[in-house]
Amino acid sequence: MTLFGKKKEEKKTAACAGSFDRPVCCIKVLGSGCAFCHAQFENVKEAVKKTGLAAEVEYVTDLQKIMEYGVMSMPALVINEKVVSMGKVLKPADVEKLLQKFNI
Repeated sequence: MTLFGKKKEEKKTAACAGSFDRPVCCIKVLGSGCAFCHAQFENVKEAVKKTGLAAEVEYVTDLQKIMEYGVMSMPALVINEKVVSMGKVLKPADVEKLLQKFNI
């Protein structure tokens, strides 16, 4: 952002702490509300708890918001505003691997 000709640094806040070098700030499960989407939401919450992240998992069912991510099949998993999985229910262990691999 530019303020009076000088570039103002934007400070990003960390919403969580954990064993990662840089924290995961935002985890979302995108879904229609079906059983598969609920299962994905529960599996992601379990994985986050196991990894020790203090991040809250958000469950998004608003179709307009889901479309903004370009997701065509649900459930979908979004980490720090990046779609990392869609169209399948991940097991908690798979989500843990994604969180570690993402390592942001």
